[in-house]
Amino acid sequence: MLVHKHGVTHYDTSKATPGYTLYSRNMSKNVWLIDMEGEVVHEWETTGGTTNFNYLRPNGNLFVIERIPEGPKVESGKSGRMREYDWDGNVVWEHIDDHQHHDARRLENGNAVYIAWYEFTDEEAAKVKGGTPGTEIDGKIYGEAIREVDTEGNLVWEFVNNGPEFLDKYEIKGLAPREEYGHANTISPMANGDYLVSYRVFNLIVIIDRQTGKLIWEFQNDTLGGQHDCQELPNGNILVFANGHNTQGGAPNFSQIWEIDRESKEIVWRYYSKNNPLNFYSPHISGCQRLSSGNTLICEGGKGCLFEVTPEGEVVWEYINPFYGPHPAVEGQEINWVFRARRYAKDSQEVGGRV
Repeated sequence: MLVHKHGVTHYDTSKATPGYTLYSRNMSKNVWLIDMEGEVVHEWETTGGTTNFNYLRPNGNLFVIERIPEGPKVESGKSGRMREYDWDGNVVWEHIDDHQHHDARRLENGNAVYIAWYEFTDEEAAKVKGGTPGTEIDGKIYGEAIREVDTEGNLVWEFVNNGPEFLDKYEIKGLAPREEYGHANTISPMANGDYLVSYRVFNLIVIIDRQTGKLIWEFQNDTLGGQHDCQELPNGNILVFANGHNTQGGAPNFSQIWEIDRESKEIVWRYYSKNNPLNFYSPHISGCQRLSSGNTLICEGGKGCLFEVTPEGEVVWEYINPFYGPHPAVEGQEINWVFRARRYAKDSQEVGGRV
């Protein structure tokens, strides 16, 4: 099957949410800001390695995580360097941790929080359940650390999933490799300072109390299918991209967006393709964002497709990433995969007056 169109393929100007959309192709050095017509209005070319997650800070600076060769041999989501570029592409801040992967954020106080691999001891590794036997890396299993550093790069806080609240309760799901216990892919700061974290191979989302370092909320559902991009909404609910990969029960794998009530743990809103469930499916990466209009921006990462839906599920804007390039996971082929995307209003702090 060929994708016949790229760029903006659908745009309902009366229902879509105006603004600019920021994204990057996986393994690309470039980050693009596009308008609603799909035209690139600003571009950053990073100077050190390929980008994964990126977003704009309120001061208009671009925060990115970039891939470096050092660190553990785990490939999925590998990064290692966090950088902040100003609007003109100058590096104004940097922190390197060769164990960092997938996600990181700058905090309002200038600190940074990020996900990092943590090498389990033999005793800890012996307690890990699930996963495909023999798929450790050089006999080792890496757990997940959530690390916070100050502006100088000093470690000021850390949480590791090596305690009984994890090892006695959660196992690696399905055919996932045993190289990682958790495969955390999202660290999302909450309004009160706590941390919302997604553990892909557990189909688990948790809240970590920043003050006590304890789990205070857990949501585990195998239908999540290796979820990504969990985030707190202004109403306190949790929005998440449910990839729907390797789910059980015989139904076809397909993706959904869930809004979860934090108190009842009920799914109070969801988006999925009603005509054919496989019309909306990305088994990996991907993300979502609730917009000020009430619409939701969705990044169907494996197809390089960004689209916006109304609360009723109507697609009102769609864009297919036209920028292809190589990726080590598909040697000899090119991809247009997108890890996440974010929409910014024209008059937002992040963009206003700069385009």
